[in-house]
Amino acid sequence: MPQAAAIQPETTPTEHPHIVRTEGVCGGSPRIRGSRISVRTVAELHLAGESAQEVADTYPHVGLAAVHDAISYYLDHRDQIDAEIEGNRIENVLEDHGATLGEDGVIRFAAS
Repeated sequence: MPQAAAIQPETTPTEHPHIVRTEGVCGGSPRIRGSRISVRTVAELHLAGESAQEVADTYPHVGLAAVHDAISYYLDHRDQIDAEIEGNRIENVLEDHGATLGEDGVIRFAAS
């Protein structure tokens, strides 16, 4: 019996050549093409003071041009990416899931 072809989610290009969105990959957030490195991740590193070269050295498989494009995308879509950064802060994620982080570093979920 022949196997059915796997259905691939559609990748949507953006106005930035290195940045795409794919439903189900990185939560559909913009990311560097061919990777799972989100624009949010690059933006957080950029905001923390890392240079584009330092980010590219951390993720050599994406290349310096892609890192620059991710920073450019962030600057063009600052409100959207800042909202993603805020939403992914540990305290917000814990609250969204009804969980707490204990002093021992263990995440505990409230009993249903």
